[in-house]
Formats: sequence, structure tokens, C-alpha cells
Amino acid sequence: MQKVNIIGAGLAGVEAALYLANRGISVDLFEMRPKKNTLAHKTPYFAELVCSNSLKNKMLTNACGLLKEEMNILGSTIIKVANKVAIPGGNALVVDRELFSKTLDKIVREHPLINVINEEVINIPEGITIVASGPLTSKGLEKTLSNLLGEESLFFFDASAPLVEFSSIDMEIAYFKSRYDQGDDSYINCPFTKDEYDIFYNELIKGKIALVHEFDKKYFSACMPIEVLAKKGKHTLRYGPLKPKGLEKEGRPQPYAVAQLRQDNALATLYNLVGFQTNLTYGEQERIFRLIPGLKNAKFTRFGLMHRNTYLNAPKLLNPDMSLKINPNIYIAGQLSGVEGYVESAASGLYVAINIVRRLNKLKTLQIPPQTMLGALINYIIKASPKHFTPMNANFGLFPMHSKKEREQYINNALDAIKLYKEELE
Repeated sequence: MQKVNIIGAGLAGVEAALYLANRGISVDLFEMRPKKNTLAHKTPYFAELVCSNSLKNKMLTNACGLLKEEMNILGSTIIKVANKVAIPGGNALVVDRELFSKTLDKIVREHPLINVINEEVINIPEGITIVASGPLTSKGLEKTLSNLLGEESLFFFDASAPLVEFSSIDMEIAYFKSRYDQGDDSYINCPFTKDEYDIFYNELIKGKIALVHEFDKKYFSACMPIEVLAKKGKHTLRYGPLKPKGLEKEGRPQPYAVAQLRQDNALATLYNLVGFQTNLTYGEQERIFRLIPGLKNAKFTRFGLMHRNTYLNAPKLLNPDMSLKINPNIYIAGQLSGVEGYVESAASGLYVAINIVRRLNKLKTLQIPPQTMLGALINYIIKASPKHFTPMNANFGLFPMHSKKEREQYINNALDAIKLYKEELE
């Protein structure tokens, strides 16, 4: 029987493993957790969501929403499970974090063609192998990759947001509402007056930062720590994560700024501070974030965390099928490949698995149409300037000559193209 090795049981590794196994291909899935944990992960389950329980917007008019629909058409297990365990989140696909991981973990472990090996991989196995070890790749494997590729892996720093117990939020001050009345009241809103915002802002920019041992600090913009963002200007937060527009409450004064919390589990006992990724010390997080109106007595079940994210210089190193130019038996998937985000990581795992199925069936790589969101993302990963390469989310700017007026046509073209791509695969 044909066999593929996969290193890493994050979203990319799990997506790839299930796609391959569901097509009769045996998989050895290596995962070092819980035998060896990372600083960011907290559970022993596969596909753990670390910094957010949101898989971003569900709407097709949003780039990530379109990407999810393309993945759904291609048979993504990740998207299927996410929809199954979804909880209220307005236009966002928000999931119960633990249930999401537990469900995928069970599916993987019970699959007869997937052999789970709980150990750290330092040396890449012989044969076709997908390296999907993620942004928190172990030092041993990272060193192996660096030696193989003849250069240091690039890296940046990522940050996760704190979790708060719902029972500790003062709902006499805070209130439920989704921005622009999206059809449900799934977000908790904490409104600032100008004076409250000024006090919070001044304490935030003076807050004590946790020690970062590595020298190079490159923050990906979508996960920039809130204290770093705040230092760009006093009103930056009011046009970003604390934007008050669309969050007015009838019978109350117009808020000067609004902090939002998003439901984190199905029981609605935990809420995530939206946009509050941070590298403040735990003590400073508790002190400063309790200055947010409604959170004076907040009980934090998890503080924000800074962690090192690793990625490769994909345009320099990867073939169009995401295999290494230096060794086509080794494929790179997930955030290690330079995509950024949970959905994008899973999508890259799906794409790599598709290419491997064709290879094992002695078929040529079928180029994914560049007019699809997944195709545009892969096209960027492979063809961007190696000198200036940085991780990339799904976004409509990846399409050539795109404008908002043409968006509906781009969406229709993408869906038609992905359906045709699937037909050709079959």
C-alpha cells in the first residue's frame, strides 16, 4: 500500500492526513505533543486553535469566506467539522475551541489508514513526507531544515489574546451586540468614555513587556500585539480593534471606543478579548485590561502569550506543488510554507495532499486556477519576491486588477473555477 509521512498534527497536517487516508493512502502522522509541548499549546488534541477560536468571516464577499467555500467544495474535513461545532459569532465562523480539536482528534485516531506516532521528529523520514510542523516547529527539526536548505529559516513573532470568564464581566456596563446588527448579539461590548480610554491607553503604552529571548522581532500585522499597535498613535486602536462604529447602544451615549469579547466555547462561559494579542507580562495584563469598562473584576482563565513563529522563504525554496526544489519528496504545508492563518494553513495542507494523490496515481500536477482564492494564495507563495517575502493571508488584493465593483464577478469566477478544478481532479 502507498504511504505518506506527515510531520505535525495541526490544521494543515490533519487536513492532509484525512484527505489522503480517505483516498486509500496510508499515513504515518507524527506529532510530538503531548509528549513534548510548546509554550502556546494547552491541550493534547490535534488541530488545536491557539490564538483565536474564530476561523474568520463566513461571507463570500470576504476573502477568507470565499476560501472556506472553495475548501468545502474540495472536500475539506476541517471546514466540515468547523461548521458542525460552530457557535454564535455574527458573520464569523466561530467554533467551540475544545470541541473542534477533540472532534478532529477522534476522527484522525479512529481512521484505519492513519497511524499516529507520538514523538518528536528531528530527521525527516525517507519517502514522500509532508512537513506541516507549523509556526512552532521544534528546534531540532528547524535545525535539520536549516541544514538541508543551506540557510536559516525566517521567523516572526505572534501573539495570542486573553480569555475571560463570562460570570466575571459586569453586564450592567457591557452589553451584547454584533457590529452593524449582523443578525445575532454574539459579541460582548465594553464601551469607553474619552476619559476612560485616555487612562487605559496611557497605562497600555507604559505596560511592562515580557522578556523575548530571540533577537529579531518581526510581528505579522494581523497578530500584532495591542501594545505595539497602540504605540503607533493614540487613535490607532480607535480605528482598529477598539473601533466604536456600528456598536452604538440605544439609550446610551455614543461610545468613544469599544472593546469586544467573542464567545470562546459552546457553554458561553469563556470569552476572548478580540484583537488583544499581547506580550505584556501576566501581572500587567490583569492590571491594565481590568481598566476596560466592565472588566474591573474580570477573571482571566488564560493570559495573552507571545510565541515564536517559523516560516520558510517559499518563493526561493518551493516548487509549484509545494515540494522542495532541493528534494521533491519533501512537501511543506501550513504556516511553515508562508501562509498565515488557520484557514489558510488547512487550505495549504489540502492543496499539498491533492498534489500527492495525483503523483501517486502517476498523474501530472494539476495547477489550481489562479482566479480562485486558494490558487491566488498559492501563486503568491510560489512567485513572490524571495527578498521581500512575508507570510500572507487570503485577501482580494491577491487577484490581479481587482476592485470592489468587480468583486461579485470575481467570486462567481472563483467558484466556477474551483468546481471545474474538482471535476478535473476526479
